[in-house]
Amino acid sequence: MAKAKLASSASSRPVRTIAVCAAQVPFFHGGAEAHVQGLVDNLRAFGFSVDLINIPYKWYPHSQLLKSIEIWRMLDLSESNGMPIDLVITTKFPSYFAQHSNKVLWLIHQYRQIYDLMGTEYSEFDPSDAKAMAFRDQLVAMDTQALKSYRRIFTNAMNTAARLKKYNRIEAQPLYHPPRLAGRYYTEAYGDVILSVGRLDKLKRVDHLLHALSNCETSIRCKIAGTGPEEDGLKDLAQDLGLGDRVEFLGFVPDELLLALYANCGAVYFAPRDEDYGYITLEAFLSKKPVITSTDAGGPLEFVEDGANGIVLPSLDDRTLGRAMESLLRDKAKCAALGNSGYKRVMDIGWDRVIRTLIGENPP
Repeated sequence: MAKAKLASSASSRPVRTIAVCAAQVPFFHGGAEAHVQGLVDNLRAFGFSVDLINIPYKWYPHSQLLKSIEIWRMLDLSESNGMPIDLVITTKFPSYFAQHSNKVLWLIHQYRQIYDLMGTEYSEFDPSDAKAMAFRDQLVAMDTQALKSYRRIFTNAMNTAARLKKYNRIEAQPLYHPPRLAGRYYTEAYGDVILSVGRLDKLKRVDHLLHALSNCETSIRCKIAGTGPEEDGLKDLAQDLGLGDRVEFLGFVPDELLLALYANCGAVYFAPRDEDYGYITLEAFLSKKPVITSTDAGGPLEFVEDGANGIVLPSLDDRTLGRAMESLLRDKAKCAALGNSGYKRVMDIGWDRVIRTLIGENPP
């Protein structure tokens, strides 16, 4: 493909060289990392010269947050080795503190512990601690000031845009993108298996899946693909619930196995707490499998419609979730119908519109 030459919104010079900015937690790779790598790969496929500026990130102690912000502020991204950087695309906290005359933000997420997660078990910020709240207010003010320096802001989902509007009073346009293996998902069978994919941490609420499984008939099993800090605890829980022979913890799985797991499961459980976007929903639908989720799942609700392409539960109560799983897996025709409807919902999500929108050729 010939090198793209789209005009820069900051000058008449065509955009040729792009720096994508991200913040990397060392030894961790999840949805945000896949998001950023997908952007880099597809910008290159469009013919741009692209590099990833990925700075190690640590959020504790609290003082480290300010240091991380300052590192991004101090970077000179105007040029590299005498070559101008035409455009900077920033992604998540704190990369969007980067300075450049022509920058666009495609927000994955902010530092959620000071926003929607504050006051929950998922945040170390205690609303009753005056000192912690003063520091939190300082961070929110810094965030808002940095975000207002952008003329164009996009998010990975409506849920992320809604948080930005609620907490920072800043408008943003959702810009959906496909999962990493788009074009390779397929369907083979609808087995008696509930599939769970993703990082094993508290926000993903895989423990509810295990409790629900203990309330299902014994023919129903689940496979759990992924690793994370909750892995040992979840394995212990499965044993305590007597599910040793009905739950399979697969750990990290290679692409071909992941595709096969989606292709052969009966349904996919994905009920995180207020997810930003959630690749799992799209991966399930591209595999023509229904998704079981909850009314507080966030991003998945932008795609999953109760009774149309999946099940949306008002509660993850053990018996409620168990009955839903059991009812769905008993009816293979329903699994197929919901899965096909899900496929139609996401089949047209691609990278072309994302790239052209971020560059400025075809704004929404």
